[in-house]
Amino acid sequence: MFWRKQKAAIAGFHPLHQALIHERGFSATQPAAGWAELAASLHRHAGLVRRSKWELPPRMLGVIVPLIAEICTDLGRKGALTVTADLRGHEAPGKTHPPRDLPVRPPVKSATDTWAVDPWLRLRADLRDGSVLEVLVVDRVRTRRVTKRNPRGKTKIKRKVKQVQIIKVRRKLPPDAPGTRPVSPPPRWIRAVVQDGPRRSVTAAAKVTRKPQSHHEQLDWILAVATEPFRWSAR
Repeated sequence: MFWRKQKAAIAGFHPLHQALIHERGFSATQPAAGWAELAASLHRHAGLVRRSKWELPPRMLGVIVPLIAEICTDLGRKGALTVTADLRGHEAPGKTHPPRDLPVRPPVKSATDTWAVDPWLRLRADLRDGSVLEVLVVDRVRTRRVTKRNPRGKTKIKRKVKQVQIIKVRRKLPPDAPGTRPVSPPPRWIRAVVQDGPRRSVTAAAKVTRKPQSHHEQLDWILAVATEPFRWSAR
């Protein structure tokens, strides 16, 4: 049987690792030890599986695994981390809205905008200090298709893609925990909103209008936004 050894290797991987290979995503709630087991399984992948069909989604090892490891350092003994990862890409079924026609003038014959909304990462963690951390990362991709006819009667089609990424991090402080205002404002590209009440919450949000140049840059963006809510509580 073709690929017998690689199929046998996959069968021995962590169940969430197998879901990433076959479904390009997963959703699970585990303590820190469970996520460490998944990370160990994922790091065995490259040495055992070489078929391109079974490659891991690039964002998994480059972004999500380091982010999980960072959050797990703040989990308490009974704390759990919930991760929902959908790494099928923005063109997957259910993520693309119907095209919208745009007004045009000659020589343009037609123009359409198509939007895709891809919430590819959600996390929720119960931290050791009693607070709750929630992370959401969404890619919004606009594809503009323009059909134009030149003076010689030749029709040309141009396609332009623009991506915007939304990163939101919300931290619910422990009940009746005192809050504080940081000495310095957040970076200009991050907006912070505080909601007071019996349980204060701080939401930091950022809108990034370009694609990350690397997984390291993508991780830095998420961690930068995630750091902001912690500046609004007493140490």
